[in-house]
Amino acid sequence: MEWAAPAIVLATRPHGEGALVVTVMTEEHGRHAGLAKGGASRAQAALWQPGNLIEARWVGRLSEQLGSISGEMVHAAAAHAMEDPLALSVLTAACAVAEGALPEREAHASCFHGLVRVIAALARGADHALPLLAQWETALLAELGYGLDLSSCAATGATEELVWVSPRSGRAVSRAAGEPYADRLLALPEFLRNDTKPSDAKEWLAGLRLTGFFLSRDAFGLQHRPLPPARVMLQDRLTTMTEPSENA
Repeated sequence: MEWAAPAIVLATRPHGEGALVVTVMTEEHGRHAGLAKGGASRAQAALWQPGNLIEARWVGRLSEQLGSISGEMVHAAAAHAMEDPLALSVLTAACAVAEGALPEREAHASCFHGLVRVIAALARGADHALPLLAQWETALLAELGYGLDLSSCAATGATEELVWVSPRSGRAVSRAAGEPYADRLLALPEFLRNDTKPSDAKEWLAGLRLTGFFLSRDAFGLQHRPLPPARVMLQDRLTTMTEPSENA
């Protein structure tokens, strides 16, 4: 068995003397692991950084085996992100969510392309990638069967002024219907419903809090696993940036 495809490096872990077990994501093969012989060496270490876009080649005697993986660099996203702590936090959080939430060896082409868009946007700065990350997580939830219904108010059917989401149902709630229960609802930033709307750091944080709640409860909670630390750290970093008085 053998395949070659564009891939995103999601995670690595040491294996034996100088090897790495590398997890990548491809359009056709989904989240897929392989053994990179010499992957921890100085010559290969830069290749296998999470977030890098590579051309991967996987070979195994049987399809169910771990197999071996090799690769060639296409875009060194991790090295570029090292210059910006927020960009690096976005990159590592996105890869950690994909690595932890997606089932192994199951194709999710739209999730792959969405993650590529997040990584590509980081070349222009974290402020370009953050709204895409929240949108990608929303799409990921839908892909996994936990989709949010942001089209109309759960209580009234209204399609205007949808400013909250019910944590119980995952459905949007209008301002008028939700006002009495505002302290129990999750904020819904407009850019998650309309990606042409301008947004700012406070809205990105609201978006990540929204998707983080459902990722934690559903995608990870049903696996009896917490939200990945890298994802928690990104949300904490944004909280510190946007709400300094609460963290002084």
